[in-house]
Amino acid sequence: MAKTEACKQEPGIFVPAIDRNRCEGKAACVAVCPVDVFRIETLPKEMRSGLSLRGKLKGFGHRWQQAMAVNAAQCEACGLCIKACPETAITLVRA
Repeated sequence: MAKTEACKQEPGIFVPAIDRNRCEGKAACVAVCPVDVFRIETLPKEMRSGLSLRGKLKGFGHRWQQAMAVNAAQCEACGLCIKACPETAITLVRA
């Protein structure tokens, strides 16, 4: 996919970090990402044990559906996912 005007970096310099205690899998990040970084998937059981009580309750309530950065290396740091996330669960970190 061609680099959009919103993108600020070359792919792979920054990657999205998803706060598992906040993400509710509403897919706003999937809808806005111009380079298809995200997908909604079931949070694996081995990733659930480190959640806070609130995170576990939210996970259970949303059937453990959360955003996964399946193509994180494609991220161009546009920040659209950060703005779109209703739970403010996404930040960008240096790869």
